Amino acid sequence: MKTVQVKDVRVTLEDYATVSEDATLDEAVMALEKAQEQYEKSQYLHRAILVYDSKNKIVGKISQLDILMALEPTYRIVDLEKLSRFGYSLDYIQSFAKTALWDKPLRDICRKAATLIVKDFMHTPKQGEFIKEDASLDEAIHQLIVGKQSSLLVTRNQDIVGILRLTDVYALVSKNIKACKI
Repeated sequence: MKTVQVKDVRVTLEDYATVSEDATLDEAVMALEKAQEQYEKSQYLHRAILVYDSKNKIVGKISQLDILMALEPTYRIVDLEKLSRFGYSLDYIQSFAKTALWDKPLRDICRKAATLIVKDFMHTPKQGEFIKEDASLDEAIHQLIVGKQSSLLVTRNQDIVGILRLTDVYALVSKNIKACKI
């Protein structure tokens, strides 16, 4: 795998769902759907949307989970990831379900989707979520595993030029395993 570089596997920004940070949630959902319809390189659909600012620089990412969480504002108050890191049990975290989370968010979904602004619920990437386009795929796999990431933002200099998805990396690894004549 040392001869394969990240840029050989990444999805370019042109082929990926993107939306302005000032877009609404419903515009983000439509952008994701459109990108899924048009992307033919892979059998795997896009599962996130990259967010750009007024200077057309990528500044964030929205996953399908982020969209679902945005529809119920209480999730933005409770940081489930931090709770689990600090040793709170799954039972304790699931007890939040008793506080009527997702009790009726679908009832008024159209209004919510039209009023929620992407920059208010997008994920801002952290240090371990970037990888250089000329890095080896071995480095990328290590970073995906250690960071438990489903994707990495691919950079050239300081600019984000694409996304490396775990599904594409797995497909390549799987193809190489099947090619082995064991």
